[in-house]
Amino acid sequence: MADTDKIPDFFVYGEPSRSLEIDFMHVETVMERKSVHFGEVAPHKHMHMAQITFWYRGGGTYRYEDRSFEFSAPAISFMPSGVVHGFSVGANTDAIVISLADEGLETIHERLGAAIERPLFIASREDDAQWQHLDQLAHMTLAEYRMRDGESRHVLAGLVQTILALTKRMGRADAQQPSPSHALGVALRRMIDRHYREDWPVARYAEELATTRHLLDKAAREAFGKSVKAMILERRLIEAKRLLMFTIRSVEDIGRETGFDDPAYFSRFFRKHTGASPTEWRALKLDQQRPLNAMA
Repeated sequence: MADTDKIPDFFVYGEPSRSLEIDFMHVETVMERKSVHFGEVAPHKHMHMAQITFWYRGGGTYRYEDRSFEFSAPAISFMPSGVVHGFSVGANTDAIVISLADEGLETIHERLGAAIERPLFIASREDDAQWQHLDQLAHMTLAEYRMRDGESRHVLAGLVQTILALTKRMGRADAQQPSPSHALGVALRRMIDRHYREDWPVARYAEELATTRHLLDKAAREAFGKSVKAMILERRLIEAKRLLMFTIRSVEDIGRETGFDDPAYFSRFFRKHTGASPTEWRALKLDQQRPLNAMA
């Protein structure tokens, strides 16, 4: 699985990759896509979202990067974006798959106070009662996702946060050490989170991380599939979307908060990447949420 350039990049398995909104989440069972994979999911990756897979029935072989695991349920995996993974399972096997955009995952990690940055696969331990909790939480997440009302976004975020907290606690000894290049990419993303408002040039990030621009760009592409500059711009856009969606602050204020002193330039930047002005985008999101809120 070393040559990731030739490995498919999917939205969900079998569907082409696409851009995701910051609050994107998708929940389904593995066997809901049986007609696509027939139990044999070829190596693939997701460049813009992470996946949690809770295997509650059956067993098979799970693979990520160069590792392979023979397992019987219960088992759970966490795959960050960009990690190549696949599996082979029997007809009686099933799992609940929770997919969420990197930006939404970052918000959950902020609440946890720590991030899961490495891929994990954890198989059943008979003396670990936490599997019962994970089973209940995963099925609650699936049921809540299928029901979806005005409060579901908040309920789902809480359930996924709890699942990740339990997975992190169970998997401390199971995490694979990342490659030096991948670790550099993760360090870059952390630094961008701290300094994206300051409009640092790429050279400043390379200097702070004691590397070269070439190696830093290579690390960014390996870990996240995009250039350093693209990561910086994406982080500024993510924050702008968050503030537009979840606050009543003015567009001009949000522009300044995300590093754009010129409101007109902020609007042009936002339109270029979303197809709408900040004001139009905010109105569209509020309009989409209004029917759900009315049902609550």
